[in-house]
Amino acid sequence: MVLLVGLGNPGPDYAKNRHNIGFMAVDNIVQRYGFSPWRGRFHGQACEGQLSGRRAFALKPETYMNESGRAVVAAMRYYRFEPENIIVLYDEIDLEAGKVRCKQGGGNAGHNGLRSIDSHIGRNYVRVRLGVGHPGDRDRVSNHVLGNFSKSDMTWVNNVIDAVGGAVPALTIGDIPGFSNQVALRLAPAPAKSAATPTKE
Repeated sequence: MVLLVGLGNPGPDYAKNRHNIGFMAVDNIVQRYGFSPWRGRFHGQACEGQLSGRRAFALKPETYMNESGRAVVAAMRYYRFEPENIIVLYDEIDLEAGKVRCKQGGGNAGHNGLRSIDSHIGRNYVRVRLGVGHPGDRDRVSNHVLGNFSKSDMTWVNNVIDAVGGAVPALTIGDIPGFSNQVALRLAPAPAKSAATPTKE
């Protein structure tokens, strides 16, 4: 079993924020694999389904970002998950927009959602880092992550969450390199078509 946790802030005012790309990614997974309907549980919205024939749960905390750990630990205790079976998807400002990286364990780099989760369950969970880019000035970070994606941004955002959704079954068996390779292949630009070589009649 695995627990997929998307990080974000609840409510329509935050729905299109960069900070909510974790919610968007989990929504894509839930829809793609036909999970059960969302219902209120564990201080958030939860549902369940199957990934590669394995039981999987999804969670979107509704505690607001800086209390995300309360929701995660509640679900963890109920289902008796180990931290290594928990996969957290979240926005990463120190990663170029449109890039995806995955690892187990590590620091929180100042991310309030991760800081809260670390304080409740430790650091040995899997992190799917979804790059949203850095505004270039740390004084602008809050406005950046709480700002909405633009219409043009949504092209790469949708590509990223589709790639992650398509590759996520690999994480159910702990195959982080396999997941990363699949995401990279899905996000690779299509090869340019070479111009036809002119021929002499």
